[in-house]
Amino acid sequence: MLLALTLVAPAAATTGQGLYGIVTRSPTKPVCSAEESCSGPAGHVKLRFLRGTTFVSSVVTDARGRYRLRLPRGVYTVRVAGAPATGIGGRIDPATVRVRAVWRHQNFDIDTGIR
Repeated sequence: MLLALTLVAPAAATTGQGLYGIVTRSPTKPVCSAEESCSGPAGHVKLRFLRGTTFVSSVVTDARGRYRLRLPRGVYTVRVAGAPATGIGGRIDPATVRVRAVWRHQNFDIDTGIR
């Protein structure tokens, strides 16, 4: 019985559906060049996922901007926690995502407003 449970546990970790990827911030400086990237990882940022106006779940990125979040199927609005949706640091692309019956790679970019 114990052997059967250890064989099933890893499979369960990959079932379900949700999103995973990297969150970046850009631009990170007012003038960009070919030698230096104008974007960087959005480490330790909290993303909120809503259906309509109802909060469903949130996730905090790691130091390199990576995240993974299990979500039920549906269409979600994505917001940066603690920032106004249309203000500096609050605009995120894409702002709406669809979760289907599988795990999907989805990167996000937060517009810093630096111009």
